[in-house]
Amino acid sequence: MTAIHLQDALFPLSDRLDLKVPALRLAAGQCWAFVGANGSGKTALARALAGELAPRQGRAENGFERTQWVSFEQLQQLTDREREEDQSDLLDYQDPGHSARDIILERGGSPERLAALARGFGIAGLLDRGFKYLSTGETRKVLLCRALIGEPDLLILDEPFDGLDVQAHAGLMQWLQGLAAAGRTLVLILNRFEEIPDFASHLGILAECELSLAGPREQVGDSLALRQLAHLTALEQASQALPPPDPDAVRRHLEPGVPRIRLRDARVVYGEQLILDGLNWQVNPGEHWQIVGPNGAGKSTLLSLVTGDHPQGYSNDLTLFGRRRGSGESIWDIKQHIGYVSTTMQQDYRVTATPRSVILSGFFDSIGVYRQPGDRQLALAEQWLALLGMERLANEPFRSLSYGQQRLLLIARAMVKHPPILILDEPLQGLDGFNRHWVKRWIDLLVAEGGTQLLFVSHHQEDAPACISHRLHFVARDGGYDYRCEVLKGA
Repeated sequence: MTAIHLQDALFPLSDRLDLKVPALRLAAGQCWAFVGANGSGKTALARALAGELAPRQGRAENGFERTQWVSFEQLQQLTDREREEDQSDLLDYQDPGHSARDIILERGGSPERLAALARGFGIAGLLDRGFKYLSTGETRKVLLCRALIGEPDLLILDEPFDGLDVQAHAGLMQWLQGLAAAGRTLVLILNRFEEIPDFASHLGILAECELSLAGPREQVGDSLALRQLAHLTALEQASQALPPPDPDAVRRHLEPGVPRIRLRDARVVYGEQLILDGLNWQVNPGEHWQIVGPNGAGKSTLLSLVTGDHPQGYSNDLTLFGRRRGSGESIWDIKQHIGYVSTTMQQDYRVTATPRSVILSGFFDSIGVYRQPGDRQLALAEQWLALLGMERLANEPFRSLSYGQQRLLLIARAMVKHPPILILDEPLQGLDGFNRHWVKRWIDLLVAEGGTQLLFVSHHQEDAPACISHRLHFVARDGGYDYRCEVLKGA
């Protein structure tokens, strides 16, 4: 029978760290779900099962011939390639790069299979759009189609549900259930315990870069629940407090009665693609907003207008912190009031950096550190590293860390100056259940200080912090979206 067999295997993660797999037998027709905390070695295990990471010790046999693997790291590689091959500077028009269709068919596949997959994932209308113009959720769907089009005999999906809206999440779960029922071999690498599907026949638990438990679901399931409960209980009993803001930081006074954000009849267009059309929105002092809507609706585009990063902010009726956009303010006048996290930022954070320098860059609103931080800033960075449990990783290369560890550091970077506006675009993406719990706790602690307002985007309703007082809904209609503002009860 076709299978993967690992015995006493050590897979190198760095010069000083290995992933340990005492024993694992993964046979054809099984559906495995592997779970573990950030930095526990889940992605390294996926690479090992895909044949992309060779053991330096032990036995590793793999009988599968057609393996496909989907991960955040692959998305990063494709994004970097599109950026490097962009010819816009040499042309008199914007280079769209590879289309979604090009990406999916890059390794082969039939047009009929492509059409069926595109319909199933709801991206039939996006196939000819440039890959770099797609939203995070849309790029995830493209990568899934790219993996499935070759009908692999082993499909490995690293965090397949992160970044997907509710409809796409349900559609993918249904699709995977059909594959499992048809006898396809599946491996799901998950951070969310609640996303372990009912049809998963086998479970594996990773902790501290070791596959500590693996086997049939009925044997491992109880242990999984007990481990989660015991760890969460221990964390709850520990006292938590955020490090203070930099006492030497100069923060411009914000008038208490002035709206923080005011946007009138917003319109954003890429070529012939209308992204925002007629959006009116106002964020008043003390309000905390959740922004919800399907993939590709324009949520991240809206936030990029607020952060000052979108060039069409100048052509819109946009007032930030009491000043009309384009009235002479610099980008730094805007960013000094904002802490920001998004998937795009994580993809763009490509400078040579360490965890310590990533946190320090939050004091300067920069990608990288280009000035000498003060002693107090250095001390605060150490406190944040301790809060994240990353003291021993302080000088490691940022890009060598797991996706979840990178995300935690960028969240700390956004919070380090206790900003007046904290913008979190899918902040919990890639985080395990424990770290999601603590990030939400930190958000609540920061907001409770009274000086920070929250703008929060997430497809998972359970991820929304308790402080949310208002919601902005992107509601799909023919040819675009309507925008509905909601005041929550008790706000």
